[in-house]
This record gives sequence, C-alpha cells and structure tokens, in this order.
Amino acid sequence: MSSTDQIQPSGDKMKKTFCWISDMLKEHPEKNRQQIISEAEIRFDLSPKECDFLDRKLRDNSVECN
Repeated sequence: MSSTDQIQPSGDKMKKTFCWISDMLKEHPEKNRQQIISEAEIRFDLSPKECDFLDRKLRDNSVECN
C-alpha cells in the first residue's frame, strides 16, 4: 500500500465537499476539475492532502453522491 492510499479523510465534511464539487462540475462545464477543487479548498477549508484525495476520487469516479 502506498502512502497516498493511506490518506483517506472521512466524514460529513468530505462527503459534502465531494457532492458540492460534483454539482459544480455538472452546473459549470466550462470550469475544469482543478478550478472547482481550488474553490472547494477555500469554501470547505481543505488541506492540500484532502484536495489530493478528492482529486483522485473524482478521477477514479469511485465515490457516489446521493
């Protein structure tokens, strides 16, 4: 297991952030994923590691937002 696989933030904050990013990607197709993650970083007070985690999950499409 690599060190990046061990970073798995959990909880409501990450779920809310992921759902917000997913919604923004759908509502603003003109923005790229990195722009929206940067906005989420400020809006949800995310650490760089949390942003990396979200970026990986969005690329993998491995999290669902209900």
